[in-house]
Amino acid sequence: MKLTRRHALLFSLGGSALLTAGCMTKPLRAANADGTYCFRIGKSYRPTLTCTPAPIPSEQVEADAKRFDQSPGKLTVYLVRKRWGDAKHVTRVSSDGAPPVDLVPESFARWRLSSGSHRLTVKWPEGSAVLDVAGAAGEVLYVEVIGSVWAWGSNYRLERGDVVESRQRAMPLRLVADVG
Repeated sequence: MKLTRRHALLFSLGGSALLTAGCMTKPLRAANADGTYCFRIGKSYRPTLTCTPAPIPSEQVEADAKRFDQSPGKLTVYLVRKRWGDAKHVTRVSSDGAPPVDLVPESFARWRLSSGSHRLTVKWPEGSAVLDVAGAAGEVLYVEVIGSVWAWGSNYRLERGDVVESRQRAMPLRLVADVG
C-alpha cells in the first residue's frame, strides 16, 4: 500500500472516530408526564428506574441553575450526585430549618439556605451520613453526594466539592430540585 494511501486511510478513520465521539454522550431524559424524573439503568425490556418523588423544575430553571450564580442574601449550595458506582436509591439531603432535597443518580440540586452554619444529612435506605458546612450570604458552595452501591449494600457520604470539578460534573446532569 502506498504511503499516501495509508495516510488517507488513517486520516479518514481518525476523522470518523472524532466525529462519532460527540454522539457518545448520553442525552438528558425528558421528564415524565407527571413532572417526575427517572434515572434509568439498562437498555433491556426491563430497565431499573429510580424516580424523584416530586416533579422537577422546568428547563428554564435548569438553565438558570447551570449558570451557578450566587443568590443575594442567601447561601447557595449545589448538591451534585454523579459517580460511576452510584446507580440506585433516592437519597434525601436535609438541613436544619430547610426543606429536604431528594436526589436520584446523575442529578443535581440548587439549595438556597440562610447564611451561617448548617449540618447536612444524607439518608438512604441503609443509613445516613452528615457534613457540617458554613457560608455567608451571597456565597456559593458545592457539596458532592458520593455513593457506591454493591450487591452486599450501599454507602454514601457528603464532601465539599471543588468549584471547577463540581461545575463540570453538574453540567450534563438534570436539575431535580430548586429550593429556596
